[in-house]
Amino acid sequence: MCHGWTELETNMTTVGLIGSGNIGGTVARLAVAAGYDVVVSNSRGPETLTELVEELGEHASAGTAHDAAQVGDLVVVSVPLKAYRAVPVEPLAGKVVIDTNNYYPQRDGTIPELDSGETTSSELLQRHLPDSRVVKVFNNIYFKGLADLPRPSGAPDRSALAIAGDDAAAKAEVTAFLDRIGYDAVDVGPLAEGWRYQPDTPAYGTLYSATPTDWEHPAPGDAEKLRAALAAATR
Repeated sequence: MCHGWTELETNMTTVGLIGSGNIGGTVARLAVAAGYDVVVSNSRGPETLTELVEELGEHASAGTAHDAAQVGDLVVVSVPLKAYRAVPVEPLAGKVVIDTNNYYPQRDGTIPELDSGETTSSELLQRHLPDSRVVKVFNNIYFKGLADLPRPSGAPDRSALAIAGDDAAAKAEVTAFLDRIGYDAVDVGPLAEGWRYQPDTPAYGTLYSATPTDWEHPAPGDAEKLRAALAAATR
């Protein structure tokens, strides 16, 4: 990937990751490739992340969820939705928090207010983190596609990711982050509109796959294609 960032720019931000599985680990890899430092964490402890840290190199370290929240200038929450209440609150006050969560009842158990459409998964996290600025992104792309589809700014085959949030400045920061790791952003509006790219909507998953049944082979999904899929979403 061809980047044009200066050394000063790439040393400005540390990304903390609360959850370092398929999506969290992939975001960590993209962030390091784009010049960020990262602190990865999971629910099992830093010692279980040795292999990932070794892969990521000198710009990565492992810590607890509290460490990642404390040190990160930008923090990615990528834990199962059922565990969102375990995300540390105090160290994330005032920070931009990227939420990658999706609601899967078979994994998370039923959540009546999500089943009824009364609220959305990212709004639950925002409620848990009242002093943070939550932005929903990475929720609708398979991790293999996320790893394979980054392109330089302006590339004709660059993919776009949907973002939603209640804070315009936070969304601007996340847009800049996405740009640096190789993606355009499409602003869907407030967190309440995040349902437009939740599971079982047209913008979920298949937008970035070669065929609807083959998520193992990624294909670019540009902003125009994404906007059309978001507009087609129904509740």
